[in-house]
Amino acid sequence: MPKPLRYLSPVHKAGRQISVHLEREIEPWNLAPQEGHLLSYLRSYAPCPIADVVAVFGLRGSTATAVLDRLAERGFIVRSANPDDRRSILLDLTPLGRDVADEVQVAVDRLEAAILRRITPDDEAGFKNVMLAIEAATKVSLVERSAPVIPKKSRRRA
Repeated sequence: MPKPLRYLSPVHKAGRQISVHLEREIEPWNLAPQEGHLLSYLRSYAPCPIADVVAVFGLRGSTATAVLDRLAERGFIVRSANPDDRRSILLDLTPLGRDVADEVQVAVDRLEAAILRRITPDDEAGFKNVMLAIEAATKVSLVERSAPVIPKKSRRRA
C-alpha cells in the first residue's frame, strides 16, 4: 500500500472534511458546497464581476456558468450589466440569497470557532507556517480581494 503524502494528503483530507461538514450544516437549502462557498463570497464582495468569482474559485467558464445558473434559477443571485465595463457582468445577491448567505456564514463561523477552541496559539502559528511553505514551494500566491467592487451608479450606503 502506498504511503500517504506527508502534507498533501492531510490538506486534501481536511478540505474534504470541511466540505462534508458544511454540506450537513447547509442541508436545509440543498446547496452543493461550491454553491455555499460562492454565496458566502458574494455576501462579502457583491456586487462583483463574474471574472472575480472565476479567478477566486479557480473555476472553468462552463463550471462557473452551471453553478451561477443554478443559483440564479433558485432566486439566490442576479446578474446585471456592469455600468463601468460593458464587457463585464456583475453578480449580486437577492434578498433571499443574502439570507441564505448569512446562514452559511453562521455555519462557517461556528466551524472556525470550534477549530480555534481545539488549538493553541503555537498550533495556529505552525499551521500558518505550513501554509506559507506551500505557497513558497508552489510559487502560487492567491490573493484575496480586500474590498468589494461596487459600480459607481449603485454605491450602497454604509
